[in-house]
Amino acid sequence: MSVDVLRWEGLLQGEEVAHLTTEPEREARFAPLPEDLDPRVRDAIGVPQLYAHQRAAWDAAARGDNVMVTTGTASGKTLAFNLPVLDALAREPKTRALYLYPTKALAQDQFRTLSGYRVPKLKPAIYDGDTPTEQRWQIRKWSNVILTNPDMVHIGLLPNHDRWGDVLANLRYIVVDEAHVYRGVFGSHVANVLRRLRRLARVYGSEPQFLLASATISNPGELGASLLGAPVTVVGDDAAPRAERTIVLWNPPLLDSEFGLRASALAEASRLQAMFVERGLRTLTFAKSRKAAELIHRFTAERLGDDTHLSPYRAGYTAQQRREIERRLSEGDLLGVSATNALELGIDVGMLDAVISVGFPGTVASLRQQWGRAGRRGSGLAVLIASEDGLDQFFMREPEKLLGRRVEAAILDHANPRVLAGHVRSAAYEAPLTEDDAAILGPEALDAARHDPELKQTPAGIVWAGKEHPAAHVSLRSSEPDAFSIVDGNTGAVLGVVERSRAYSTVHEGAVYLHMGESFLVRELNLNTMYAVVEPFSGNWYTQAKKETMTRIIEPRRVEWRLGMEVFFGEIEVTEQVVAYERKTLSSRERIELVPLELPPTTFATEAVWYLPDPHHLAEVDEMPRLLGTLHAAEHAMIAILPLWAMCDRWDIGGLSTNIHPETGRPTVFIYDGHPGGVGITERGFEEFEGWVADTAAMIRGCPCSDGCPSCVQSPKCGNLNDMLDKAGALTFLSRLR
Repeated sequence: MSVDVLRWEGLLQGEEVAHLTTEPEREARFAPLPEDLDPRVRDAIGVPQLYAHQRAAWDAAARGDNVMVTTGTASGKTLAFNLPVLDALAREPKTRALYLYPTKALAQDQFRTLSGYRVPKLKPAIYDGDTPTEQRWQIRKWSNVILTNPDMVHIGLLPNHDRWGDVLANLRYIVVDEAHVYRGVFGSHVANVLRRLRRLARVYGSEPQFLLASATISNPGELGASLLGAPVTVVGDDAAPRAERTIVLWNPPLLDSEFGLRASALAEASRLQAMFVERGLRTLTFAKSRKAAELIHRFTAERLGDDTHLSPYRAGYTAQQRREIERRLSEGDLLGVSATNALELGIDVGMLDAVISVGFPGTVASLRQQWGRAGRRGSGLAVLIASEDGLDQFFMREPEKLLGRRVEAAILDHANPRVLAGHVRSAAYEAPLTEDDAAILGPEALDAARHDPELKQTPAGIVWAGKEHPAAHVSLRSSEPDAFSIVDGNTGAVLGVVERSRAYSTVHEGAVYLHMGESFLVRELNLNTMYAVVEPFSGNWYTQAKKETMTRIIEPRRVEWRLGMEVFFGEIEVTEQVVAYERKTLSSRERIELVPLELPPTTFATEAVWYLPDPHHLAEVDEMPRLLGTLHAAEHAMIAILPLWAMCDRWDIGGLSTNIHPETGRPTVFIYDGHPGGVGITERGFEEFEGWVADTAAMIRGCPCSDGCPSCVQSPKCGNLNDMLDKAGALTFLSRLR
């Protein structure tokens, strides 16, 4: 047993340990530096050789390919995409490169990395919303590596491309880091932004190559091609070394087996973090919210009686505060840091011994990203502390479903009509649209342009007919132009936007709204100005909207006989009306009151999977009301498990189950994308239907509760407030599907 492992020996025992295993260390595989690498770059990077995957990325870039590097945490992806860029700049300083990051912290981190290379003529600069106006023209003029984000490209660069003419004309490389972040609605928008960027670069006479880096996902080639509208060469054979890693799945003690209630995951996290810190283990604990990170820090300090070597880390701190925490953690002065996933992405915080993930972070890819920080100096320890959520508890009972699972697919749909429309208008503003643009923007974009009353045909092509540039009215995080802004009434800060189709159920007056894990109480929802005014909330209750839902089948695109029944994928129309909301206690989930609401119905078209069970599937559970409870529970459980197959959140998915649907005339279950137009989530479910159903049945079968709980068939977003749920019936039905 190694010295490192001895440091946590004896801590990982008891009924809380649901699973313990070890992943073996892996030796590095090396390749020589390219012979034609510029000598100045060779001297600056300071390494005698490359990992084999870094050399593969260089070779692909040298061939002129777009490249997607998808290897593990701390595998040297940064050098893989920096090397071709640095070489090009050393040879021709007028060459330009654009680096896109999803967060400002990552751009800052990369800026420090680039500045440290000391390559002659390398002039990096950050260009984002914090860049002073008087500096922006200077950066456009002299910087040859500009670090920015998709939002700034969308609303700052592309509509004002005449100011960026020199950059676009000399644009050789575009780096897209953390590409797996660009999925769902956000990714669908970013895919259109990147296509518009490619188009304008071509207008200015350049054909930039794309260098993408991503956490490990199951479909890197598909994601890269979807983002760019062009093929990519995937480099995914990770040749970096990996330390031996002990993995622990930790389930808080069960307090009430009938209701599935367990001890606090935050308390367990602080207990483990305190024990690790006492042993001198450099520990990073990931929580899902700023409040949770602060509480874990406080509880750990109380246990230790000292917070000298402890610190929280979250968004909201100043850049200087974050840099100081990163420095102290990297140098070993800090032993225990509790963080939000702001630290999950590629910021380098040095050598860590242990990582604790409090609650499954939503995707296996994200969990592996967090765990990848453990063991950069010898053996590492990675812990997942389960919440009571269905997926978390499923993994505690079925550890191989987590540890043996391929990471998820990152999916997007750039051609979603509701996403595409604003980008087509923006592109028409930027330069007249012609038939030639179909090659980059896609044929769907040209078809949308021909039918858009806001655009007009001219001899030069289709152009924007309005005055202000349309990009200003296109949010990259909403699939509808018709969206509510969520405003903190105390500070005036805009926290985000929410589509009208989801606003009435999430930001109605009296709702407790969650933003980045923080709670806010909605004081006002103004239907005319489209603002929701909120204030910070620390009460001991939460809300759940009660709504009535109807579905109408518009077009079945695919129908197959799967698991002994007809399964459909296609377009449906969903009509929802929020009629009330329930206030419930956080501790026991007991109803405090039911408050009626008067809100208009919303209707939106989206994509869905729906299936029609045969009578023999429902034998013995086919009498009302048990039939409805059976289908309802199956619908909830399938929604809870779908994020295993597609990179999404259960809040991105809706559902409806009925004992008889007016169009099918039979018992029917619908599961649909919660975003208007759909972004490919349920299509992925259709493709993986057999595995999806099998995992759902296993989750229900393994839950120890008697009649259904939040860990199996209850849903935090159920429009019927979790009435009419039959756990046993759902298991009987799903087990017959084979």
